[in-house]
Amino acid sequence: MGLLQFLKSQFLCHLIMCYVFLVSGLIVNLIQICTLPLWLVSKQLARKINIRLAYCIASQMVAALEWWSGTECTLYTDPKSYPLYGKENAIVVLNHTFEIDFLCGWTFCERFGVLGSSKVLAKRELAYVPIIGWMWYFLEIVFCKRKWEEDRTTVAQNLQKLRDYPENYWFLLYCEGTRFTPKKHQVSMQVAESKSLPKLKYHLLPRTKGFYVTVQNLRGTETSILQALFECGKTAAIYDSTLNFRNNEVPTLLGILNGKKYHADLYVRRIPLESVPEDEAECAAWLHKLYQEKDGFQEQYAQMGRFPGSIVSTPRRPWSLINWLFWSCVVLYPLGLLIAQLLSSGSMLTIAAAVVVCSAVSMGMRWMIGQTEIDKSSNYGIKAAPLNNN
Repeated sequence: MGLLQFLKSQFLCHLIMCYVFLVSGLIVNLIQICTLPLWLVSKQLARKINIRLAYCIASQMVAALEWWSGTECTLYTDPKSYPLYGKENAIVVLNHTFEIDFLCGWTFCERFGVLGSSKVLAKRELAYVPIIGWMWYFLEIVFCKRKWEEDRTTVAQNLQKLRDYPENYWFLLYCEGTRFTPKKHQVSMQVAESKSLPKLKYHLLPRTKGFYVTVQNLRGTETSILQALFECGKTAAIYDSTLNFRNNEVPTLLGILNGKKYHADLYVRRIPLESVPEDEAECAAWLHKLYQEKDGFQEQYAQMGRFPGSIVSTPRRPWSLINWLFWSCVVLYPLGLLIAQLLSSGSMLTIAAAVVVCSAVSMGMRWMIGQTEIDKSSNYGIKAAPLNNN
């Protein structure tokens, strides 16, 4: 182990990174709250400001993946589609298998300049989580309760609000609804058998209702005055994205924090949105077929160690690193002054208070990391799948 790798594995380095992320994140959240009056004056300006503020938070995690751990991301795609990435709105369909697949999705967004405006369909509880959840609230993320009778209307209404969004965005969608585990896969395949659907080896059955509502509300079939003013309002394509890691690695967020390097392979197909059927039953059948194809891509990867398509170079951009260095300077300088004062004063009370703060930062970050761990994922796919898979 080299000296640099040794330093990356040390708890003190982790504590510093956690401190920078938590404190800068709370500062950004506070600035976002200050933008509330601006929404009444100019919604589009407020949106643009919040896109940049969201980037300040999300890009720190991307920097940890790309610059701290040195994880490499290889993109397999059609070279003819590549020039369109980042220049149009898209629904990105991702497989939900790894603890850091969301981070790889963000890295994909970062390399094409849409990280700050990227969207997801998230469970409502996340809206109350400091930093990420609050950031998402101001970014107009679509939250749901995972109760379809209640979600259908609210999700559709929130998606409609994105029709006049002022900048290009990608809507990241995990159609499986929950992260893949062997137990959830077993339950999901029992549902497939009961509904006479082809079984999948590497995925859970996709939940078609959420996909259908998302596509229909972002399709842009109706033309409004706002859409005429903002051409960004129409979603142009589906980016079918399939992720895997070389050497059968199972990456974790803790591994990234320890500076462990992984190599991700991502296969992306651009599918024009008009090719997705507008009828709900036909759209559901289309999505099931898409996941059968995704399963085939994963099988090819398992056998050949690569996805189909050409390898396209997507170099990492320096902005995530610059952003992290900026916030490090902003929040670490006063911390350094405080530590110097504590050491010079010799007060046991102030030193004890500093220890408590450091412990709180450590526990807070560990709790946030724990939310990504597979063995702590929700039971949503186990309990809900037999009753409401579609």
